[in-house]
Parts: sequence; structure tokens; C-alpha cells
Amino acid sequence: MNILIVAPERLPVPGSGSVEICILSIARQLAKKHAVTVLSRASAGLPMESTDEGVRIVRVRSGSSKVYLASVLRFIHGKTYDVIQVDNRPHYMAAIQRAVPQSKVTLFLHSLTFVPSTRLVAASLKHAWWIVANSASLKQKLSVRFPSQAHKIRTVELGVDTDRFRPPTDFERAQARSRYGIGDVFTVLFTGRIIPRKGVPILLKAAQIASKQVPLHLVIAGRSKEGYIRKLKAEAAKLRVAVTWTGNKNHSEIHSIYRMADCFVCPSQRHEAFGLVNVEAMASGLPVIASQIGGIPEIIKHGVNGYLVDDYWRPEGFAEYLVTLAQSKELRRSLGGSGRSMVLQSFTWGRTAEKLAALYS
Repeated sequence: MNILIVAPERLPVPGSGSVEICILSIARQLAKKHAVTVLSRASAGLPMESTDEGVRIVRVRSGSSKVYLASVLRFIHGKTYDVIQVDNRPHYMAAIQRAVPQSKVTLFLHSLTFVPSTRLVAASLKHAWWIVANSASLKQKLSVRFPSQAHKIRTVELGVDTDRFRPPTDFERAQARSRYGIGDVFTVLFTGRIIPRKGVPILLKAAQIASKQVPLHLVIAGRSKEGYIRKLKAEAAKLRVAVTWTGNKNHSEIHSIYRMADCFVCPSQRHEAFGLVNVEAMASGLPVIASQIGGIPEIIKHGVNGYLVDDYWRPEGFAEYLVTLAQSKELRRSLGGSGRSMVLQSFTWGRTAEKLAALYS
């Protein structure tokens, strides 16, 4: 097939946003069997056109959503594609389908953020050939929100690079820890955007509770607004929790952050369609403690590869499982091994691409 993938306008491809990471990872796999072009925004330091592992990346003028869409439509004019996949932007998808009615135009949704329950969005979704959701949870919510389009919605789970995200050797683990001055102590990791909905304050309180029974160290990696991170650091100091704040890390180096941890915690307080960080942690051989919300229970199986917290708005549930894992290295190894096996079986980018290609063909 000749496939075009249209990225959102916010960040370029390659980029550090989860959507842009997914787009390029899927495109690389699809390019092994198909002709794949990714259309992205122009950005300083990036050429207007490049190739990445067989994927042609074309960058067009942006500056606003309106300017970017006009650039996309100009690029597409007169060209023929078997499938045009638009990520996270229903109105782009509708405009493109109207412009090239001979092509299958699909919408790949990563969350509910860009599909509020409005007439405008509902009208746009009518133009989609397929609507792809990255989890059964997201599919269900979309089906309730837009019942007339439910027959078009299909689930295709995301994946992870299992060569880069893998259990570390003892040397790699020690090296990662020494870089941040972390000794031989039970180390708990959070990665992701540091925003209120991700639940970092809950994790800080859980760490305080757990540290009364077991020594532990938190590592928090991700980008945040300066005012919010300052507030969290003050809270950690007040709670007397040992925390290493790594700041924002490029995704190309984030796998080394997972290497220093003994477990991963995802204390999300609002719906997570998929939760890519959980799969990255599992691929890295880490047991995961996560909120029982959204698509997370499709990935984390309680007592098999980690633990799910029902009352995820309360720190006590997270603290209980932190203590359980801190007290048993063998349990951590067992749960982490199960998680790695599950990823290899169900959550690789190759599998994601295969499911998409089967749907599109």
C-alpha cells in the first residue's frame, strides 16, 4: 500500500511527544512492507524532507492549525494514496477526505482530548473510513459519545521498542544509579508529563507512608511548568521524601532512566486511554503499580505483572504495594518477568503495524 500519515501540528516528527513517538514508530514498521510518507510541521533545525528507516518525512509550513491544514491539503493535491491516516485531529481528517474522496482516510485517536462531544466533531467523524482507538476503553467511551459512528471504531494497541526498553544488566543498572547518586536502595520511578492529572502528589504521599516501613527513593522524570514543579518539590521536602528530579528527558534517552528503578508507579487521576509509560516499564522488566482507570487494566494484570489500585485517589493503596515490592526482590523479578513476556507477545510496534495494515488493506 501507499500510506500517508498526517501528524498533528503541535510538535514535529521526530518529536518528544507521545503521539509523535507513536507515529514514527508505527511508520518505521509499516515501511518494511509498504510505501510510507509522514507529513509533519516544519521546524527549525529539521530539513523540509528527510528519510528515517525507510519512512519519507515531509515537513510543511505551519504556525497555526489553519495554516498547517492548508499546507497539508496543498501537499496532497494531485497525489494518490491507498490510505491516509490522520492522528488526533478529526477536522483535518474530514477536510482531507472531502479533498480526496478516492482515498480511505482514517482517524487514529490516542485519547479523548480532541474529540469532545460536540456537533462539529460528530459531523467530522462521519467522514472517517475507520476510527482507530488505542484501547478497548477508548473505543467504549467513543462508542458512547458517538453512537452513530460506533460501527467504524476498531482497537489497535500501541507498542514499544523492545530492543531499547529491556531489563538492564547489573552494570547498566549500577551505572544509571551512579549518574544520579542513588545507592543500593529500593527505587521507585515515575515518568511522564508532570501535570495535576498524573497524580504525582498522591505518589509523594504514598512514598512517605511506605518509607515508615521500608527505605525507598523516588525518581521523577518529565517536563512540567516551573510553578507546579516548585510546588511539588516543596511538598516532597515537607513530607521528607527522598526524590531525584531528573527534569525533562528526550525520549531517545528515557530508556536509561528505567534502568535505575525497582518498580514503576502510574498514579493517574483521570482517564488514560492507553498509558504508554506502563508498557515501557514492563518491557524494561519492572513491576508496575497503577491506577485502575481507563485502558490501564488492559495492560496491567493485578498480581501478574504488577498491581492495580482501586481507590487511586488515596495514597494508602499505592503505599501498601510499594511496601510489598520493597520487601521481596524475588516478587519484583517474577512480576517484572511476566510484564516483559506480555510486552513481547502483545505490545510491540511490529504487532501494532500488522494490525493496522490488516485493517487498512
